[in-house]
Amino acid sequence: MKKYALITGASGGIGQAIACNLAAKGYNLYLHYNKNEQSIKGLMSKLQSYGGEYVPIHADLADLNGYKALCSQIFSLDAIIHCGGNSHYGLLVDLTHEEAASLLNVHVLSPLMMTKELLPKLLNKGTGNIVVVTSIWGQTGAACEVAYSTAKGAQISFVKALSKETALNGIRVNAIAPGAVATPMMDGFTKEEVDQISFEIPMGRLGLPEEIASGVAFLLSDESSYITGQVLAINGGWYT
Repeated sequence: MKKYALITGASGGIGQAIACNLAAKGYNLYLHYNKNEQSIKGLMSKLQSYGGEYVPIHADLADLNGYKALCSQIFSLDAIIHCGGNSHYGLLVDLTHEEAASLLNVHVLSPLMMTKELLPKLLNKGTGNIVVVTSIWGQTGAACEVAYSTAKGAQISFVKALSKETALNGIRVNAIAPGAVATPMMDGFTKEEVDQISFEIPMGRLGLPEEIASGVAFLLSDESSYITGQVLAINGGWYT
């Protein structure tokens, strides 16, 4: 039987790795993107060799109603991977209302409302998975990333609460909390800063997008059939 998964933020480094991993396992994919159309076109080309159905969907999740455009294009569904996101660096006293609203819309409100809209598709099947790619900062917080840490912490609470609400319906809800991962989100750091971060990580290096994707694939698989409401930390031992 064909399986369909929605990946938000599929144009990003982690989103692309998740897409390739799941396509190799036979999933058909809805691939959400916002600004990076070139990246999603490149991803579509990579996926063709797997022989599945891959549907690009454009939606701006920073917009309060952006999730509606996405949901209207989803039909059969077995899994939702919330991977869309943006970061914000700076002191809390310098944060603008617009920046805060954008972060919370992308990371919290849009995933919340999107899941509400799409959940009946999973409930009707009596099985399914939801995985939220959150962050190490949602677990422990980071100075100069207070708004981002707040949004990521809210995602973890969302996972823990929803997992209890859907467990008897056969729907599992879990999170992945990556540490520092070698993606374009790290481009704002200098080489010296990246080297310092790597030094602080017990394993001595940044994570790879493919390592996060493997965690997502595990949480979608039958090998994790008794796991729900959990946060799988993939961070090289940076935070335990």
